Amino acid sequence: MYYVYVLYSQKDRKLYIGYSADLKTRIKQHLKGSVKITKNRLPLLLIYYEAFINEKAAREQELFYKTGQGRRVLKNRLKFLYE
Repeated sequence: MYYVYVLYSQKDRKLYIGYSADLKTRIKQHLKGSVKITKNRLPLLLIYYEAFINEKAAREQELFYKTGQGRRVLKNRLKFLYE
């Protein structure tokens, strides 16, 4: 399985979108500060993820969520953060 995930930074209140074949390990890396792009944004919360059978579908979804329209879709799904 491949996963698209969304992390919420409690420090800057922004989202980070990524994908991985091993969600548990990747999230642990983020939370330990081992990932360069998110280490200065700790603490982080895993707030959303989706599972895919193939890598191509996961990558496409990740890239979509990183577009303006994709961020609007995510924001709508994650309304509880913005209320």
